[in-house]
Amino acid sequence: MKEMLKKIIGPWVGHTDLSWTRVVMNEETLQWVRALDTAGMDALEISGEYWKRKAPYKSYRSAWYPDYDVCERPLPELFDLVFAEQVFEHLLYPFRGARHVHQMLRAGGYFLLTTPFLFRVHASPTDCTRWTPQGLAYFLEEAGFSRDRMRIGSWGNRACVKASLKGRNYCSRIHSLKNEPDYPLSVWALAQK
Repeated sequence: MKEMLKKIIGPWVGHTDLSWTRVVMNEETLQWVRALDTAGMDALEISGEYWKRKAPYKSYRSAWYPDYDVCERPLPELFDLVFAEQVFEHLLYPFRGARHVHQMLRAGGYFLLTTPFLFRVHASPTDCTRWTPQGLAYFLEEAGFSRDRMRIGSWGNRACVKASLKGRNYCSRIHSLKNEPDYPLSVWALAQK
């Protein structure tokens, strides 16, 4: 009964099924990707399909763990765009994974990486790493990307930190999207090879 009421009344009062921690990240990364000429790009998404229908691609492929482990090896194909949406915090060897992504990109290709920062541990199957915005920039630089060819974003606020511990979803009428830079819940980057 409670779930039925949520579905009926929820949209009227601004309730969504979207995690509050991802609202700004999803909007900003979508703008970044849509600014690219994706219709001519071969895209790879690592362990996800979030980006499958977000833009047109020349080709799109998804490679899921455990069938494909980006830490073990790069795929033999080259891509113009690689997505890792909330994946790298789960990797045992994220530096290896980022180096392999760099190897799989054609010259001028893009790597979109999103990851949580102030968020509960969520093993799937592991949960190993967090990056600040500055830390993510240095991590990607060490993996082979140039700092002057990357964009970094982050978002969060104290109210969302508290709510995320309780698993609350976004409600547009009561939840603020005001950013408090010292409380990033999500961090993301678009790095070009």
